[in-house]
Order: sequence, then C-alpha cells, then structure tokens
Amino acid sequence: MSINEKAGAFRALHKAGKPFVIPNPWDIGSARMLEGLGFKALATTSSGFAMTLGRKDYGVTREEALTHGAAIADAVETPVNADLENGFGLAPEDAAQTIALACGTALAGGSIEDSTGESRSPVIDDDALAAARIEAAVEAAKKSGRDFVLTARAEAFLYGVGELDKVIARLNAFADAGADVLYAPGLPDMDAVRAVCKGVSKPVNILILGALASHRVEEFAEAGAARLSIGGGLAWNAYGALGAATEMLTEGRFDMLSANREGAKKIAPFLKA
Repeated sequence: MSINEKAGAFRALHKAGKPFVIPNPWDIGSARMLEGLGFKALATTSSGFAMTLGRKDYGVTREEALTHGAAIADAVETPVNADLENGFGLAPEDAAQTIALACGTALAGGSIEDSTGESRSPVIDDDALAAARIEAAVEAAKKSGRDFVLTARAEAFLYGVGELDKVIARLNAFADAGADVLYAPGLPDMDAVRAVCKGVSKPVNILILGALASHRVEEFAEAGAARLSIGGGLAWNAYGALGAATEMLTEGRFDMLSANREGAKKIAPFLKA
C-alpha cells in the first residue's frame, strides 16, 4: 500500500464501540512478530524503545524517535502509529516540526501529548497553549499533502493529577483543534472510560494499564472505545524475562528459561529470512 492508503486504512479502523487492539512493538523483530500474528496496526512505545537504548522513558531525542518509528514502519506492511511524546518541545512550533518530520516517513500517524517533562508540573497548565500545540500539529500534517492520523493525548491521569471533567474538557479542545483521535492514558476504571468516550466527539484510544487490564475487549466496546493500546506493557514483560538472570546468578537455576523459550517459539516463524 502507498502511505496514503496505509493512513486511510488506519483511520478507517477507528470506530466508536468497535475497538481494535494496537500492540506496541519496541523494535523491528517484535513488530514483524506482532504483524505476523494478525494485528491490523502497530504503535511504537517511548518507554519500550528507550529500554532498547538502555535509557529511561523520555530519554530519547526527536531524531532517534523518528528514525525508530520510520524503521518499524518500513519493516512491516501494517500501518504504524508513532509515540512522539510531547513533540520534543513545549512551543506549538516544536509540535509542528515533529509532525512535519513524521509526515516525511512511512508512519501512518503519531501522537502528541501535553506533558512537560518537569516533575513539579508534569502537565501543561495553560489550556490555550495545550490546544495551540495540537492545532499547529494538525496544520503541519495538512501542509504535508498526505494523510496522517493525529492522536492528541491528555496526560493528567498518567501523572496522578487527573480530574475527569478537566481532562474531558481538554480532549474536547484537542478535538476542536483538529485531532483525529483522543487519548487520556491512565484512566482509573471503566466508569472513567465510559465518561470519556461519552463526553467527546472523536474516537478514543484507551491505554490498558492497571485496573483496566482486568477487563475484556467486549467491555471496552460497550463503553464506546475505538482503539486499545498497550503502551510499554509488552516491552516491560519481555524485558521482565531478564529477571531469570537473577536466579542464575544467585541460585544457580536455569529452569525458568523454558517457559519464555516456548512462548518465543510461537512467534519466531513470523521473522523474515
């Protein structure tokens, strides 16, 4: 497919009440395996990618994130959405530049969040600035002359400072600014999921995290979600297997390796020759 066809196919997947699962690979190998399993779209993960470089989340540069996203998009046939953090700067121009560069790759879409990178004030307080950044990103995508699915993220709940009414209001401001998909990661429960999906006018992405992991796709469909993402969950689970090294070192045991090896055998056939 051409890039516009990929972006169009990605856009068409977003239907309220009919959510699709978009897993988050952290490298080309995991992307090809997940594509081979049959997922219809993939998304990069900032924390998962950072771990491959031996860094913490938000420890990568714009160039590194875009190069990583483009490499995954080039390696698979399915549409790929990129985690572009806060656009790598707080000014509207920063968000616009990041999206303009993303539009020069095979990425079908990308997300911009309202985080600041500052521990004392982790989310942008200024509502007008938060909306202006999304508006600038939307304009950059339009100027590219190609289709690009822009996801706008309201991060308050992820940082423990979320107030549902305020988050919904910010998501609606993002929708008014032209965002295609709305995303409030860290929602605490299904009641919050229902409130967000009911309270906004655009398709909603839900992060499966914490208590939400105990629910099934059917429940998110009933709540009105359009997309379900995993964030760094799969990457953290994969790297968690390195915990087996502790037993090797401290107890001289190797039996914990067999379960992880059997799981890998199931997806290894999807790697290319």
